[in-house]
Amino acid sequence: MKLYIKYMVSLRCKMLVKEELKKLGLHYIVVDLGVVEIPNDFITPEQHDMLRINLLKSGLELMDNKKAILIERIVNLIVEIIHYSDDVPKENYSDLISEKLGYDYTYLSNLFSEIKGITIQQFIIIHKIERVKELLLYDELNLTEISYKLNYSSVAHLSNQFKKITGLTPSYYKKLKQKRLSNIEDL
Repeated sequence: MKLYIKYMVSLRCKMLVKEELKKLGLHYIVVDLGVVEIPNDFITPEQHDMLRINLLKSGLELMDNKKAILIERIVNLIVEIIHYSDDVPKENYSDLISEKLGYDYTYLSNLFSEIKGITIQQFIIIHKIERVKELLLYDELNLTEISYKLNYSSVAHLSNQFKKITGLTPSYYKKLKQKRLSNIEDL
């Protein structure tokens, strides 16, 4: 049975990571958002150090702390689901996170709160509101469609959460941003 070392990297440069691995002659099994799996018997301490140095030069961090890796995996999963997935999750975020990461949600939630200082739920809400802002500015979807896309129970729920986080209603936010953009274009 082979053991795998998991390296955490930022969301940015999947190709950069693959190039660095290739330069060092390292074979990988998976290079995915935030995780690179390398068979344990294929990496020497020197290669490990060189990979760490080369990734740092590119602004990426090689993480060894298991708790930090788990937190980064939670963050990456949430960001991927909210910002990059077109599918509406069919289950609760807690069930989805627990299933995808293979840990009890209570453990993940306690660890996340301890390290990040906010709950996973608060982190999800913050990212959902950021996504709502993006979608409002793209002006391709109305508020009802955005509400559905981000799995809100209603437009009112989305609007209440948006106002609680930003201090503005979604429609006022959209008007404000459009006004700023038109002012910039006038310069």
